[in-house]
Amino acid sequence: MLGIATFPTFHEAYIAVLDATTNRPDHTIATRGNTSAELLNVSYRITDPRDRLPFLTRRPVNIAYNLAEALWYLSGRCDLDMIGYYAPGMANYSADGHTLTGTAYGRALFARGQDGHTQWDRILDLLRSDPDSKRAVLGFFRPAELEIEANPDVSCTVAAQFLLRENRLHLTSYMRGNDAYMGMVSDVFAFTFLQEFAAALLSVQVGHYTHHVGSMHVNEPDYKTVRRLLVEVQQDSYQRPRFAPPTMPAASSWGEVRVVLEQEEALRTNTVQHTPGSIEKTGLPPYWQQILLIFEAHRQIKHTDQPVAPDLLDALDPGYRWLVTRRWRNRTTASTP
Repeated sequence: MLGIATFPTFHEAYIAVLDATTNRPDHTIATRGNTSAELLNVSYRITDPRDRLPFLTRRPVNIAYNLAEALWYLSGRCDLDMIGYYAPGMANYSADGHTLTGTAYGRALFARGQDGHTQWDRILDLLRSDPDSKRAVLGFFRPAELEIEANPDVSCTVAAQFLLRENRLHLTSYMRGNDAYMGMVSDVFAFTFLQEFAAALLSVQVGHYTHHVGSMHVNEPDYKTVRRLLVEVQQDSYQRPRFAPPTMPAASSWGEVRVVLEQEEALRTNTVQHTPGSIEKTGLPPYWQQILLIFEAHRQIKHTDQPVAPDLLDALDPGYRWLVTRRWRNRTTASTP
């Protein structure tokens, strides 16, 4: 039997991939002026895709961006207005200053064809009619992306395949290249979020997630940071913070997503201000309320010069609170969980 590296959560997979790519690369490459340590043909599996975040003091992820990117995909948008608010650097990948091409995976997944259906619709309908199908493949990369030599935004993901087996929905992603330190965190987060949402729409359980990458790499400017992170986690005294991952309700639907997207836009444009109480009044299930709490915290960070409201931080899931208070230490006053 052929094996594949298997990890219980993304946290463990992340550290293992960073270690292998940084310390045991196959090549050092320099493409488009970027020098990187490269490991070819990296594959691993995560048994619990809901546990999709690394909890590292030296790498506190931007959970607001991670959630916004997953929702940006679900919205089918390709503009910078939404995603650029959470990651202004994304503008560097836009050829026209307004839209993204390869990175805007939502456009590929949720654009309607001549039959009025999206790729997403067709794949889920296929699995409903033929649960054992091997054809449930979502295509991301388009050959036309290479027609413009200077295209700054070519899809890193080639395809993703859903496999429904014994009432569990597995997802396998195929990427041509992946930045192990920066990009992989948001990619795995978004893909497993989509996996969990698809499982809810199909009324099945979440299976495992598998990540295949042709060129896994760490960019030279990140070498020092990555090595310091690895030194920290390899010390005998290191203990990984552990939090139960939030679980999307099995009855989740497009209705909740639409409400969250409407509220996200109002918070992003600072036309609405929320408290834990007003978010509760939206009627959303607690899982989706947590996402709005994070967007409200981010609104306060972006649009005010005051610390994030303590009652808002206290209302956050412990894992989310850990990330927010470490990512924005100078704007949060909650005690460390």
